[in-house]
Amino acid sequence: MTTDSESLRERAAAALLAARDRTRLLTTCVEDPELVAQHSPLMSPLVWDLAHIGNQEEQWLLRTVGGRDALRPDIDSVYDAFEHPRAERPTLPLLGPAEAHGYVAEVRGRVLDILERTPLHGGPLLDSGFAFGMIAQHEQQHDETMLITHQLRQGPAVLTAPEPPAAPGISLPSEVLIPGGPFTMGTSTEPWALDNERPAHRREVAAFLLDTAPVGNGAYQRFIEDGGYEDPRWWAPEGWAQVREHRLRAPLFWRREGNQWLRRRFGVTEPVPPDEPVLHVSWYEADAYARWAGRRLPTEAEWEKAARHDPATGRAMRYPWGDEDPTPVHANLGQRHLRPAPVGSYPEGQSPLGVHQLIGDVWEWTASDFLPYPGFAAFPYREYSEVFFGSAYKVLRGGSFAVDPVACRGTFRNWDLPIRRQIFAGFRTARDAGPDAPSTL
Repeated sequence: MTTDSESLRERAAAALLAARDRTRLLTTCVEDPELVAQHSPLMSPLVWDLAHIGNQEEQWLLRTVGGRDALRPDIDSVYDAFEHPRAERPTLPLLGPAEAHGYVAEVRGRVLDILERTPLHGGPLLDSGFAFGMIAQHEQQHDETMLITHQLRQGPAVLTAPEPPAAPGISLPSEVLIPGGPFTMGTSTEPWALDNERPAHRREVAAFLLDTAPVGNGAYQRFIEDGGYEDPRWWAPEGWAQVREHRLRAPLFWRREGNQWLRRRFGVTEPVPPDEPVLHVSWYEADAYARWAGRRLPTEAEWEKAARHDPATGRAMRYPWGDEDPTPVHANLGQRHLRPAPVGSYPEGQSPLGVHQLIGDVWEWTASDFLPYPGFAAFPYREYSEVFFGSAYKVLRGGSFAVDPVACRGTFRNWDLPIRRQIFAGFRTARDAGPDAPSTL
């Protein structure tokens, strides 16, 4: 009979091994010169991400949890993400590809031994295997970062994946009414939730209408064709300055050829699919589209209520479909596919009110700044969340096709600068429902 501790160890080991399989794929599909090259000043060399993954694992699981002697204390500073901006990292004395692969393998071997021997209780870092879950999530987040680097690199395709399933072909309403009333936002019970997701607290949200699915490429093209990038009425002042300075005319990686829009996706040039959620747009672009459409971006609280609130029971679910972990029928996650699924896909992943694709496919920009919840406490270090709080960063929710399920749930919060376009971000829009809209009981 499997005990709770054995089940937790199995879950933690599976999460760590799955992350490492993905890291290995992303760092062995190119030759060494491409691992050490900086493909964009916005991103680190792939070999920096690789060794950083190992260094974080060493610091937290070998030294802090396991109490072991440091393997490579001499590289801690080199792989400190807060000490060295990405643009400067190629100038650091980085481990070479072979040495970096050897280092992360040695760390992992020792970590799996520690996992077998360490009680998964006795404090917040150990309870439910939190430290191991935190490191699995950290590695998967860097895997997504490395996938962004692969999208930015020039050259032929080196990654392959099957196409996502076709949408079911049923007609969906354009928007869904989310009734007003209180709901529980955040979590105090999800064992591997990170500090910015905590604590659970009550929020009051007025009734609003939300797009049934993310905004698609076809709809976004209509914004372009209507002069959306040429009309300052739709843009926040900072966004309009970006449009003018960088001569923006379309999402990143798009280009016009004759009467057709093309895009580059992981080394392949292809027509822009009109029924796929729009991708690689900044917060400013999302906000401008929403204004052009006579709508707005949803707040973070509105997004989470749509994704987690069950109006029949009044409780907050882990995911739109319930408490069950994501499977391939629920959402497009985990780099299973290298693109978003068509708008309206994954009907089994819809919320009780009928909102589709809230999890996976594309990160969704919200209107909200990245701020702490009431009662927030930094854990286990300030630099994960607290140093980013404020008006400089906007919140994204829901995950993307590049996010692993271990780092994606209804409470998970992502954030980035509103100018960012290289990330796998899209959006959906909302509008106020008016004073006569129903409220939850």
